Amino acid sequence: MKVITGAQIRAARGLVRWSADDLAAAAEIGISTVRRAEADNGSPPITTANLKAIQIALESAGVEFIPENGGGAGVRFAKPQRKSDETQLI
Repeated sequence: MKVITGAQIRAARGLVRWSADDLAAAAEIGISTVRRAEADNGSPPITTANLKAIQIALESAGVEFIPENGGGAGVRFAKPQRKSDETQLI
C-alpha cells in the first residue's frame, strides 16, 4: 500500500465531496483522527492502521492516489473497472 499524505487526503475528500465527518464514518475512525491526518501536507501523524482505513475508504469511494513521480503526488477519480463479461458480446 502506498504512503499517502495529508494533502492527498484533503484533496481526495474534496473530490468525492465528503465532509471530515463523512470520511470518519466511512473509515470507522474518530473525527479528530481525520483532522490530525489532514493537518499537515506530509506524512500524517496517525497510526498505520488509521491511515490504511482512510485510504481504503477513499479508494472505495472511487479515488485513486497518484504517487510522487516528478510531477507531485495527487489524487484523481479511478477509471471504472470493466467486468470481463461486460466486454463480451452475446
